[in-house]
Amino acid sequence: QVQLVESGGGLVQAGGSLRLSCAASGRTFSTYPMGWFRQAPGKEREFVAGISWSGGSTYYADSVKGRFTISRDNAKNTIYLQMNSLKPEDTAVYYCATKRAGSDYYNPGSYDYWGQGTQVTVSS
Repeated sequence: QVQLVESGGGLVQAGGSLRLSCAASGRTFSTYPMGWFRQAPGKEREFVAGISWSGGSTYYADSVKGRFTISRDNAKNTIYLQMNSLKPEDTAVYYCATKRAGSDYYNPGSYDYWGQGTQVTVSS
């Protein structure tokens, strides 16, 4: 069992930055590939970024590539999402999740444990 808690969301103006954190419980955190997803009102949950267990491989949705950076610190059982050049269309609840090894990063069905989410609102 893994418990995930996101933090760092808030209200920011377009062009601004935020850094989200996802703190995990459990000694096996470092063995999990991880992902960030987001869900806007009336829309499906969508993949944002993913990272391998070692941090050596990262994956991004085209909509955030070049603006967002995912990273992890296994010693702190935490992953991060640095979000720069934010746009109003980035407004959503952001979730972190643990991924089953060998499964597709981009598919929400590949993930087992989810956090409760943190709200990010970007004003124009």
